[in-house]
Amino acid sequence: MSAYEPDPMIKRDLVGYGETMPDPKWPGGAVIAVNFNLNVEGGGEATLANGDAVSEGMLNDIGVGTKIGKRVPLVESVFEFGSRRGSWRVLEAFDRHGIKASILGVARSLEQNPDLARAFLARGHELVSHGYRWIDYVEVDAETEREHMRKAIDILTGLAGERPLGWMTGRPSPNTRTLIMEEGGFLYDRDSLADELPYWIEGPNGPHLVIPYSYESNDNRFNENSGFSTADHFFQYMRDAFDTLYREGQAGAPKLLSIGLHDRLIGRPGRIAGLHRLLDYMCAHEGVWFCRGIDVARHWHAHFRPE
Repeated sequence: MSAYEPDPMIKRDLVGYGETMPDPKWPGGAVIAVNFNLNVEGGGEATLANGDAVSEGMLNDIGVGTKIGKRVPLVESVFEFGSRRGSWRVLEAFDRHGIKASILGVARSLEQNPDLARAFLARGHELVSHGYRWIDYVEVDAETEREHMRKAIDILTGLAGERPLGWMTGRPSPNTRTLIMEEGGFLYDRDSLADELPYWIEGPNGPHLVIPYSYESNDNRFNENSGFSTADHFFQYMRDAFDTLYREGQAGAPKLLSIGLHDRLIGRPGRIAGLHRLLDYMCAHEGVWFCRGIDVARHWHAHFRPE
């Protein structure tokens, strides 16, 4: 970096709320907000069938790396399992416990399984745009990303009858948030792992809300047993995260616990029991606000929007 170039770190916020977090004033005086997010990505992943040059090597759960110029039917079948079976199993768990979740839906995925999209909506879950494709947008130019963004909005609007109000690319580019704000119409995005409460950033059309997601309180640790090998591992880790934030909330500093799920991961028979145990455990506590991303966004817009 030359002497006259600005330091790009200056534009990053490494301070956040600092030592004392604001009281989020969760509805009903809740001491913790818990937001479950189900990722539905099958059919949107990298595959020659989607016109890509490579196969998917991320979160395919069977240890098969990226293959250049070849389709890998076994990997594709893992993603198909999520759409065909895993999502329905997770839906049943949410139904049993009366939980409403955020569905992070890749548009290319849900347009191939519209009955699943309708089932999510009929149960009161929120449909969040997870982009047009499940790919790494760091490798995509801004114009293509903008085109994909508009395709995703059109497809999900057609499926839901109304446009999505939340966005999460998952693997965003440096352009993603700017494109979201320029597009407009979104109440929030989830492309951040930076905090445990929502926060505002200044955008071209005014304040823009970011609701942090988590790759840590996430079933992605089941992938190739990279942390979770059993349902109990998942349950214990998520229980400990919940207990920590619950205690902090009781002490006057309530937080948001965002939990990420994938239909092809937690939806397996040997893993879903961990989700049931977790839901049983959380539901046995008082002062828990189970919420969708849109519920958090509306609450934050109503009570904490900058003047």
